[in-house]
Amino acid sequence: MEDISSDTIHTAGSFMIQQDFDNKYAITDLRFLQNAMKLNANDYSGVEIAVNNPDEADKVGQELATLFGKGFKIQNRYQQNQSLYAIMNLERWIFYAVLCIILVVAAFNMVGALTMLVLEKRKDISVLNALGANRNLVLKIFLSEGLLLAGIGGGIGMLIALVVVLLQQQFHLVPLEGGSFLIDYFPVELRIIDFILVATTVLVVSFLASWIPAIKASRQQFSLRSE
Repeated sequence: MEDISSDTIHTAGSFMIQQDFDNKYAITDLRFLQNAMKLNANDYSGVEIAVNNPDEADKVGQELATLFGKGFKIQNRYQQNQSLYAIMNLERWIFYAVLCIILVVAAFNMVGALTMLVLEKRKDISVLNALGANRNLVLKIFLSEGLLLAGIGGGIGMLIALVVVLLQQQFHLVPLEGGSFLIDYFPVELRIIDFILVATTVLVVSFLASWIPAIKASRQQFSLRSE
């Protein structure tokens, strides 16, 4: 505190961006701050570096850390806003958990639909048995039916999600209310890993849901005779 000098400066305006920024930063004249902190013209407390390729940010950070040593703190954008990114990542996993719950509920409908299909196709399965089809073939047929239903539904859902994300990025259909954020629309980003995760989850849940009626269909005894 002894190195800080006092001076008078008048407020010229105020800004409101986001609470984390509003409570942390103040914008003032560079020369005034240098005089107050008793800094030379070429003394700085921090430097921001922009990279042309964001994928090389970690590599550049490691090179800077090696160049400057342990006396300097090198942070990328994620490390500077770690709390914000952590909340957004948590929100992403919460949406995924909700999706899993919806899939489990839908799985019961699939079990019921395939069970009714087994009862409806008893004569057809008996014909297949008469033609030489074994239990494994019947099992594969109903498993394929369940996976086909899940694949069509999951594919349509991911296609709709892709269209919605592209529309949101281009036209900002979903705004952010309040006017206290850096952007005025809900930010979205396309990630291939998210599509792979959703597709894998849909396939796993549909496989488990199809397995029960498929096993029952393969183990039942059917007859072509009418009672």
